[in-house]
Amino acid sequence: MAKLLQVDFDYSGPFGEEMAGALAGLATSINQEPGLIWKIWTESEKDKLGGGVYLFEDEASAQAYLTMHTARLQQMGVAEVRGCIFDVNETLSAINNAPLAAANNH
Repeated sequence: MAKLLQVDFDYSGPFGEEMAGALAGLATSINQEPGLIWKIWTESEKDKLGGGVYLFEDEASAQAYLTMHTARLQQMGVAEVRGCIFDVNETLSAINNAPLAAANNH
């Protein structure tokens, strides 16, 4: 069963296109993470937050990524990483056009 991982942390930038340019290599490497289906990058310049919402094939993949990503962010100086793994209610999510078809193809 697919699992959704939500991560956020204090982040002072860069944001927008500058962030996209600076982190394109990281974004490409994330596609190689075991069990990853997709990621949506999140940012709030106003609130000084960065993060993402990820869909993984299973809980073990989501947990392994959260553990690795937390350590990576801490090495980059991020003091606190907030991460939570959720079950996905596919029936209700489908009503709201959630991109879950890719999850069922894995």
